[in-house]
Amino acid sequence: MNQAKTITVTVQSIHQETPYVKRFSLTPAGNELLPPFSGGSHITTYIETGSETIARSYSLTNPPGQRDTYHIAIRLNEQSTGGSRYWHEHMKAGDILRISPPQNHFPLSFRAKHHVFYAAGIGITPFLSMMAELKKEGRSFELHYASKSEEHCPFYNHLKNMYPKEAHLYFSTEKRLTDDSLHDHRIGTHVYFCGPPLFIDEWTESALSIGYPRASIHFERFIPRKSMVRHDFWVELKSGPIVNVPREMTLLEALHNEGINVPYSCRVGRCGTCEVKVLEGEVDHGDSFLSESERSEHKSILTCVSRARAEKLRIQL
Repeated sequence: MNQAKTITVTVQSIHQETPYVKRFSLTPAGNELLPPFSGGSHITTYIETGSETIARSYSLTNPPGQRDTYHIAIRLNEQSTGGSRYWHEHMKAGDILRISPPQNHFPLSFRAKHHVFYAAGIGITPFLSMMAELKKEGRSFELHYASKSEEHCPFYNHLKNMYPKEAHLYFSTEKRLTDDSLHDHRIGTHVYFCGPPLFIDEWTESALSIGYPRASIHFERFIPRKSMVRHDFWVELKSGPIVNVPREMTLLEALHNEGINVPYSCRVGRCGTCEVKVLEGEVDHGDSFLSESERSEHKSILTCVSRARAEKLRIQL
């Protein structure tokens, strides 16, 4: 993302959705309206802490077409030392920050005859704008949403009031969400998954095993798939220096530290913006963008999540 194209916004208000989730309303700092967006879009927020810039992406939760305010919802990660902890513990109404224009790597399929959303926890966020768009257009959809309890269910009242027929809520203290419902959807249904990595992986596998075409299965990750190889490695650039990538740093971060401008967007291996050609070496892929055949060829790497399988890679930069 080119940070020169960012938008300055003000935190207008903060609302406590659940004990661990806060909703933030962001308004433009100037007089211009915010850029339009479609259901499933997200923005990247940039927070200056003095010592670093924290860049994190969050789904827009308000209806598409609303341009005077953006809403995002953030769950506090108890292990967080950056993004979510800063938003929950330091951000206050009136604070000013930069955001990217909206981007959409999780759009609604125009081929679907019926849309079914499966969410767990904070995975509900991208579906809020998607359902608002579908309802406005009079299109067919339903939601299956798993949460710990009513108290810990973000947007519980909103879902019950706005989508009394479409929203099906499952609380682990009462009734669990199972993949049985995947068998009940009519031909032409597209399914969408969002939540923890294990939730996405298991539901995607279930849908494929039932016989859903891969093109009818959509998902969005908030955190990348975990790479199994976590060691230091070296990357040789075809037209530049050799860059060391420490185990705690991504290849994208290491390249940026060297002043090498590699484009990026989602930072979770979903969009393909940071894809770079591999000239030598094998890749430990952590993305959900490349196909299995592309991964086996080891000719591309997504620098935001994937790493070298051995000690060194040579890439086309």
